[in-house]
Amino acid sequence: MAMNIVLIEPEIPNNTGNIGRLSLASGSNLHLVKPFGFEISDARLKRAGLDYWQHLSVIIYENIEDFFIKNKDKKMVFLSSHGKKEHWSINFEDELFLVFGKESLGLPKNILEKHSEKLYKIPLYSEHIRSLNIANAVSIVVYEGLKQLKG
Repeated sequence: MAMNIVLIEPEIPNNTGNIGRLSLASGSNLHLVKPFGFEISDARLKRAGLDYWQHLSVIIYENIEDFFIKNKDKKMVFLSSHGKKEHWSINFEDELFLVFGKESLGLPKNILEKHSEKLYKIPLYSEHIRSLNIANAVSIVVYEGLKQLKG
């Protein structure tokens, strides 16, 4: 059983490193869509992922179009603060793609519009924040999926 964590244009190496570590811990595959806000060899990325990075299943795409072409028949859900449905209502299944946007802007508007019926959010219970750190958000969603899949 594996989920697929997708980061569209990640900007912060520490976040990507932590998500890589989470991918390995959860048995998930990590998909990274360029352009990145860092070099894949960045020491901060490796430090956040510690010495686990070489054990990860990482797939890198040149751009968003490349990602969607190569995965056109895959089941996907999209995570955004603009979602109307809560993440625990996702119908988790093996090989599901969990798509997250970049730290500064989230998912591009055209993706939000095109996939609005598959758009989910993590509920926030304070008006003083607009979003969670992406590494925390990915962790919440992945482990909710594992909980549902493993019973």
